[in-house]
Amino acid sequence: MKTIDCPPYAPILMESTRAVGYSIEAAIADLIDNSITANSTGVGIWFLPYDNPYIAIVDNGRGINPERLTDAMRYGSSSPTEQREENDMGRYGLGLKTASLSQCRCLTVATYYEGDILARRWDLDYINKTGQWSLIELEDEEISSLPMIDRLKQQKKGTLVLWNRLDKIKAGEITLEQALGNRMAEVKEHLELVFHRYLSGYDIRKVTMTINGNKLIPFDPFFPSKSSIVMDDEKIKLPGRKEKVVVRPFILPHPSKMTKDELEKYGGKDGLRKLQGFYIYRNKRLLTWGTWFRLIKMDEFSKLARVRVDIPNSLDDLWTLDIKKSTAYPPEIVKTRLKQIVGTISNSSKKTWSFRRRKETNDNIYHIWNRMETREGIRYLINQDHPLLDLINELIDATTKKLLCEYLETVQNNLPINTLHNDIHNEEKIVQDKKNVEHKRVCEMAQMLLENAKSNGQLENVYDNFKIVEPFNDYLAEMNEIYMEVRDNDR
Repeated sequence: MKTIDCPPYAPILMESTRAVGYSIEAAIADLIDNSITANSTGVGIWFLPYDNPYIAIVDNGRGINPERLTDAMRYGSSSPTEQREENDMGRYGLGLKTASLSQCRCLTVATYYEGDILARRWDLDYINKTGQWSLIELEDEEISSLPMIDRLKQQKKGTLVLWNRLDKIKAGEITLEQALGNRMAEVKEHLELVFHRYLSGYDIRKVTMTINGNKLIPFDPFFPSKSSIVMDDEKIKLPGRKEKVVVRPFILPHPSKMTKDELEKYGGKDGLRKLQGFYIYRNKRLLTWGTWFRLIKMDEFSKLARVRVDIPNSLDDLWTLDIKKSTAYPPEIVKTRLKQIVGTISNSSKKTWSFRRRKETNDNIYHIWNRMETREGIRYLINQDHPLLDLINELIDATTKKLLCEYLETVQNNLPINTLHNDIHNEEKIVQDKKNVEHKRVCEMAQMLLENAKSNGQLENVYDNFKIVEPFNDYLAEMNEIYMEVRDNDR
């Protein structure tokens, strides 16, 4: 067979791959993956927006020998079909180069190896001049002048990745200083979420990360201190594979049980609704989140559900994983099982959202409001059979009774449904009476009901009904005290 060697033209390919679509936070996360693979326990991110601007990532992992360093700088340095070590965060052998050069025009990698520091550089401007794959090997004098190189020397281990000529970050901004400050704030939030399990040391080796010396704080999106777990971990086995996909569902607390700060923190800038769904982790690193993979609709009532899905790197070939490691789509066999699981999870979220109190889940309860399905749609009606209304009707004359009835009809027909829906959709905190205020009011109403019942010879019946009448069924201990007080009075 006759073949022609047809290598890509370096300047065009390298400039083209800059448009893969990395954000700065995704690009830096990709580099931290390499640090974790190198068994780092500490990663420092440093940036300087003026003079000779740069971004530097310094880790304390194992160094790289000269041959491996050169190979690491090669495009396609490893095959995605190769079996990787269990803790290897890489995939396509492109991340270091494509992630870095998506943000800058000059990439330098320096590493500490056997007492020496080695360094290689891709300089896009130089490559455009030579027209070749001209990887630069830095001399000792050039290495000594690199920003942050002293940290590498002090550690006597690890690797430095340095970005210079930050053209993509500055694009469209007034000043690089302002742009870089804003972007690094976004990087901080992104890394605190994506690597939260590493930052906390939860079920994985702990890795400390800093930005300009400020320590990153892990952000667990599942709010485990207040969330509930509605089912045991589900382990999905795939035919012909020993590794399993592990699924753990969480139901966040109702917004009324969150503080304003907690709502802002766990809802983020897009709100709880946009953050529901699956959270896919590869080797304990968050890849993608906020999607149900079209298994169910994203709606208001499922927005408290978040599902952690753990996949090992050995199953990469079954998931649609992109170069940026920012999306992952499950294989059909996993998707089928997830569809079965997600129904249960969604229903639990709906119950948490719709039925905050025990009394609202019991059809035998006398509610203050009744929900009625009609041919025209759903109606919410004030319960005209509520015992409190019965007492009021006994105490007023016919004219007043008619006026009260008409007023209640007006109230139920003028519910601010649209405003209420918008507030719930926007996750505004709906303020209700404080517990002590409601407690006092309910006790006073109970006292009136029981005293009236006693005079009519119905004391026992009214007291027994408190168990099935809201709001009295939330205060049964207090109802018992008031009952005994009324019962024993004047004996």
